[in-house]
Amino acid sequence: MLLSERRRLLLGLAALPIAACGFAPAYAPGGAGQVLRAQVLPRDPVTSAEFDFVAAMETRLGRPSSPRFGLDYTIAMSERGAAQVAGLGDTRITLFGELDYSLSDLATGDVLAEGRLRNFTNYSTTDTQLATLRAQEDAEARLMRLLADQVATRLIAALSE
Repeated sequence: MLLSERRRLLLGLAALPIAACGFAPAYAPGGAGQVLRAQVLPRDPVTSAEFDFVAAMETRLGRPSSPRFGLDYTIAMSERGAAQVAGLGDTRITLFGELDYSLSDLATGDVLAEGRLRNFTNYSTTDTQLATLRAQEDAEARLMRLLADQVATRLIAALSE
């Protein structure tokens, strides 16, 4: 009994600094996460990477039903060999992605948040072209999910200020 009461007291004391700083969960009612839920309309995708990015944004923030915000973005990707084997060439490729984004209010056109994000992922090459191509496509989709998660997190943080 005494040990359980001591733990409860320590947990309560540990929570005081968080409560004192005005911490509020992003997905609580009225939080920035709820404000963005099904309200962000990304620009129409053109490339496969953009389709993966928009799908990941919709997974994270919901498909827009009556959007209040517009999301404009530009994606740039590059590759670089990360590992080589003598006689075979590159056996591991690093895929770099850079995304510029801006969130604007559709009613007023005011820019509410903007920024540039970078991330990377890797994939392995094999002795068959089909397997290498599939690994590259999978790495591209993973990179777009990473960037979409970063954008969603930044947007939630920007709207909670």
